[in-house]
Amino acid sequence: MKTVLQLLVCFTSLFGFSQTQITGAVQDEFGQPIYGANIFIKGTYDGGISDEKGNFKFETTASGAQILQISFLSYETLILKITIENYQPKKYILKENVNTLDAVVVSAGTFKAGDNSKTTALKPLDIVTTAGSVGNIIGALETLPGTQTVGESGRLFVRGGESDETQTFVDGIRVAQPYGATANNLPTRSRFSPFLFDGVTFSTGGYSAEYGNALSSVLLLNTINEPVQSQTDISIMSLGVGLGNTQKWEKSSLTFNTGYINFAPYQVLVPQKIDWNKPVQAYSGESVYRRKFKNGLLKVYGALDYTTFDINQKDVNFDAKRSIAIQNKNFYLNTSYKGYLNDNLQLQTGFGFGYGQNELNLANDLLQNNERALHYKLKFRQTITNRIKLNFGGDFFHTNFDENFTPAASNRFDYGYQNNMTALFSEAEIFFSKKVAMNVGLRSSKSNLISDYTLEPRVSFAYKVAENSQFSMAYGNFNQTANQDYLKFNTHLDYEKTQHYIFNYMYNKDKRMLRAEAYYKRYADLVKYDGNLATYDSNYNNNGYGYAKGIDLFWRDNKTIKNLDYWISYSYIDSERDYKNYSKEVTPSFIANHNFSVVTKYWVDQLKSQISATYTFNSGRPYNNPNSADFMNEKTKSFNNLSLSWAYLVSQQKILFFSVTNVLNASNVFGYQYANTPDGNGQFQRQAVTQPANQFFFVGFFWTISDNKKTNNLNNL
Repeated sequence: MKTVLQLLVCFTSLFGFSQTQITGAVQDEFGQPIYGANIFIKGTYDGGISDEKGNFKFETTASGAQILQISFLSYETLILKITIENYQPKKYILKENVNTLDAVVVSAGTFKAGDNSKTTALKPLDIVTTAGSVGNIIGALETLPGTQTVGESGRLFVRGGESDETQTFVDGIRVAQPYGATANNLPTRSRFSPFLFDGVTFSTGGYSAEYGNALSSVLLLNTINEPVQSQTDISIMSLGVGLGNTQKWEKSSLTFNTGYINFAPYQVLVPQKIDWNKPVQAYSGESVYRRKFKNGLLKVYGALDYTTFDINQKDVNFDAKRSIAIQNKNFYLNTSYKGYLNDNLQLQTGFGFGYGQNELNLANDLLQNNERALHYKLKFRQTITNRIKLNFGGDFFHTNFDENFTPAASNRFDYGYQNNMTALFSEAEIFFSKKVAMNVGLRSSKSNLISDYTLEPRVSFAYKVAENSQFSMAYGNFNQTANQDYLKFNTHLDYEKTQHYIFNYMYNKDKRMLRAEAYYKRYADLVKYDGNLATYDSNYNNNGYGYAKGIDLFWRDNKTIKNLDYWISYSYIDSERDYKNYSKEVTPSFIANHNFSVVTKYWVDQLKSQISATYTFNSGRPYNNPNSADFMNEKTKSFNNLSLSWAYLVSQQKILFFSVTNVLNASNVFGYQYANTPDGNGQFQRQAVTQPANQFFFVGFFWTISDNKKTNNLNNL
């Protein structure tokens, strides 16, 4: 036996199977020992575990150049090249993994609706389950702090900004015509059905350098990447009918929705303040095709609609009502691709085309316009390290707007503009640790209508002060070309500008979220003009200015009371402007200083029902009374609206839905239209701008047909 052992020792020595001891210590970034870290030579079974002091020791038979790997839960894995024969004991520092769920996120100025988002304030289904929104994306967003309820418009007004200061994007591509057709002082709706989207990001300010040409806000809509299954959805509603179908294959899927709306039967049952010659009729359709590739996803989104209506509208300047007939055609096509070129480089590119055509018969006058808008985008995302990611790319925008006006028994006037804009952007996402992160970006754009390039720095910072609490700050410069209503008459206007300063606190734990945000916005180079209206012979300049500052509060809780989900929003805003034809800096007519909303949703098991209620309050808005010496010195009464909805599960795949807005029948007034000239007594007569009807009633039956016989539209109501 002794001879055998001696031979084995000699054999081991001869073939180099000697062992080398590997020792060291593992610590975190603050010098604290890490107990239980796994240390080993890659490709071998040689390794060990660190003790309570962070020390480790093991032996290896490997030799030469090797890879030493050190890993521990919630920390970044450390991979090092070593030479066994030259190895010296040392201390190894592990950094916290910043991609964990409890890592800090930059949340200043941004609300997200997405089940996978760490900063989710709304879920996708909230867009349509909110009572009073009636499936309108904008209606649901108006219950969030930072927005204004401008009932005579129906568009999105954010933190002292008008609706054109918000840009809408679908899968990263701009939508030039996001709202449906409407007449003066009649509210419109978003063109997009919420059923095709699974993520919504709504920025109230301080948004990324990736986006531009918006003074106040961006609204990002992301279509569903992959449907769960093939299914058919049928809708029978008090206003019309709808049909949707999804087909899913191994690597692709196709979804389409079609709808027909006709207000005529509804208006027979519900009296209107509007004198309709022909109520609203609308045909619409939208579709998404998705195709998975080895390293990416292609999506093609298309939407079209055709809307007509004819009304007799009262105007304080005329004795008789004036007929207004509108015909609107709209088409939008969006293609986008997102995929990886290699492990660390992601490509996102896309192309969007929008075409809108309007024909308005105004009494005996005819107004026609059409807009063609293009957007091409190219973006790269480079992962430099686990803690540093760089986004960079560019945009090209083209807008061609033509309009003509033919007065009764007179010649036709033609006018319009073309604008080509290019932009470059770069933004770095930097995580110093799980507690500290920042984004630093720069955007520059050039319009053929304006000689100068913009220079728009953006920076945001977040610090996590406790396990469930963090602070964020953001600063940015933002530029936007002048409104279409001005550019069509004068193409020599400069960019309008804002600066945003935002401070945010967020608490998020166990299905409860608190957000508190203070902000300040400074406006410069706003467009001004003379005369009562912006017309072809007005004098335009960029001498306008203003500010907006305020506090936004948001609380959401779907944990405390079983089956109850609710949120509360409050905003205070102080804003003044000297722009348009204003004679001095005052609060604009769309601003209410105090805005308050409560949204509740309660599931009743015994009734198989979801019952929802939304209450909204806005303080009075200013308006100008020409009979008074002071400009914009009077206010409307406050706005109040209580809305209720009830979704009843008839069977597993059939739902009956009821909704009513303004249950208390409040007579809300949004402002006043005054006559252009005084009457015989020297007084300017007026008429109130009100809702088309105090209340809106909706009844719908929704039927889903799917293979699993379980899916229904409850999450979409």
